[in-house]
Amino acid sequence: MKKQNYLTYLLLVIGIVLLLNILSSKFFLRLDFTEDQRYTLSKATKEILKNLKEPITITAYFSENVHQQITKTRHDFKEMLVEYATRSNGMIKYEFVNPDTDEKEKKAQADGIQPMLINVTEKDQVKQQKAYLGVKVMLGESESDIIPFMQLDAMEYALTTSIKKISAVDKPVIGLLQGHNEAAPGALAQVLQQLEILYVVEPITLSDTTDVLSKFSTVAIISPKDTFPSSHLQQIDKFLANGGKLFLAINPVTGNLQNASGVESFTGIEQMLKTKGIIIESGFVIDASCGSVAVRQQMGPFPVNTQMQFPFLPIVSNFADHATTKGLESVLLQFPTSINFSGNGLKFTPLIKTSDQSGELPAPLYFDIQKQWTEADFPLKNITVAAIIEGKFAPTAVKEGKLIIITDGEFAVNSEQNQPLPVDNVNFVVNSLDWMTDDSGLSELRTKGVTSRPLDEMSDGKKTFLKYLNFFLPLLLVVAYGVLRWQRNKIVRIKRQNPNYIG
Repeated sequence: MKKQNYLTYLLLVIGIVLLLNILSSKFFLRLDFTEDQRYTLSKATKEILKNLKEPITITAYFSENVHQQITKTRHDFKEMLVEYATRSNGMIKYEFVNPDTDEKEKKAQADGIQPMLINVTEKDQVKQQKAYLGVKVMLGESESDIIPFMQLDAMEYALTTSIKKISAVDKPVIGLLQGHNEAAPGALAQVLQQLEILYVVEPITLSDTTDVLSKFSTVAIISPKDTFPSSHLQQIDKFLANGGKLFLAINPVTGNLQNASGVESFTGIEQMLKTKGIIIESGFVIDASCGSVAVRQQMGPFPVNTQMQFPFLPIVSNFADHATTKGLESVLLQFPTSINFSGNGLKFTPLIKTSDQSGELPAPLYFDIQKQWTEADFPLKNITVAAIIEGKFAPTAVKEGKLIIITDGEFAVNSEQNQPLPVDNVNFVVNSLDWMTDDSGLSELRTKGVTSRPLDEMSDGKKTFLKYLNFFLPLLLVVAYGVLRWQRNKIVRIKRQNPNYIG
């Protein structure tokens, strides 16, 4: 009887294991307790995987036994690939290759993956060692894309974008307006680098005889400086009325640090927007949370550059809960103005606002760069500097249009010194155009990752509390576990001393 029970239990265990294996091949379950749901695939990724028409092969060239961070990245990436394969109904195939031989290294480099140098500590000495952390994504035998370096915090965005890039049949086209001294494509290098992964960006100029805008669903106007002719404004107005989507980054005011002056600018777009109840103010917005400028000061016989806070360069981090701003941490603006809305029939959504210590100063004005700013200089709060306007832009309109306005045309423009833009400046532009052109949710993926929480932004009391909590909590847990064990053993001893105790 015991042998029969044993066989029954054994067969039952084998059956459960087989059932779990069958279910695991059809379903994928992973509990994710991270705040930003870092290990949960987004809706955009699931939709892209579900709609794949051809198989995709992913070859991951990851070095083994090199560095703890690479080991973690490899582990997390492999788990993610398991879910990708499951969600794609078998359309995703993957393999991991450890380039630990000359033959495998040559294969990795032939596939476009180059090694990186990392610092490894051995016997109290720091040495540089080659490591591979790249991925090749291939559709069929011809279409392929390379991810040269897989970052732990952006794995899903990098892989999903790569899959969509090679599987997309026709890339959507975004028009980039030129002809009014706007930012040229060469001045938008970082923005275009991101956009051209999934879109075709086509420079366009308006004509008085041909309706050029009608062939586009999305158009971007970034940093125009010349006045628009009335015929061009009418075409833009008609574009919105026909359900077009327009991204507009303009400079209602201009600041010149060379002569320390600020003046109002005018392109004609401001007046067109006013007819729709969108009021672009002409005053300079200032914010206590701001960037700095270098001021040359004399320190004895030597001139020294000193960084001075400059409230005309707000660092804004007050974002709406919207796909265009999802995951953004801060955007640096240059001489923005405020946006107000008094229209009817259109939906107005503020996207970016200043902090609780803000203000406005009328143009023209003189910049006192060495001014010592006080709390009294910032009597306002939550001034809108970027917004979305949606709806029917004309009484006879059939389709609803979308308009995103930000009152700083330079925030997405690379400087002549080619200094890199703040990453979230680029993300906001690309997210906005993603949302208007291809609302698949990829904009949320771009900024999905580890949220920055610098310790220097915490109060001293909180820092001290966390410090001692980290030190004493493990000790308290060990003591508590010991006390519980002692109590449990004591109860068992007392029971055993009972003459009627049966073990």
